[in-house]
Amino acid sequence: MKLNELRDNPGATKKRKRVGRGPGSGMGKTAGRGIKGQKSRSGVAIAGYEGGQMPLYQRLPKRGFSKPNRKQYAVVNLGLIQKFVDAKKLDAKKAITEDVLVETGIVRRKLDGVRILAKGEISAKVTLEVTGASKSAVEAVEKAGGSLTITSAQAAE
Repeated sequence: MKLNELRDNPGATKKRKRVGRGPGSGMGKTAGRGIKGQKSRSGVAIAGYEGGQMPLYQRLPKRGFSKPNRKQYAVVNLGLIQKFVDAKKLDAKKAITEDVLVETGIVRRKLDGVRILAKGEISAKVTLEVTGASKSAVEAVEKAGGSLTITSAQAAE
């Protein structure tokens, strides 16, 4: 295949519709916009406008709010840690910190810290040092013979 033989797939590209180019084109004069009115003019944005009636999104009651300074944790399940230990990507003998979890690729980035949840089984004797953990995750790690320390002021929920 040569550069001059390269072609798009048939039907992959369509020609642009040129409007307002005379009566013979079928899209001349008003260019398919009809006659007069707000939508025939340029610079119109009427999304959600209901002709002067109170729009639906304003009629409905508002509830709740988003906490602007909320903490967002990177979540790791115990089953995933066990999987990485089995695959020899994590050393169960050394302490597993948040930085180690990022290096191995279990967590992409720490965000406000790493939180361990108890989904999945853990049988390896691991020492975890993280920002947060669920009570059931702490119990599961201790049951397997390991330890889970929470490093920040946030206690286990």
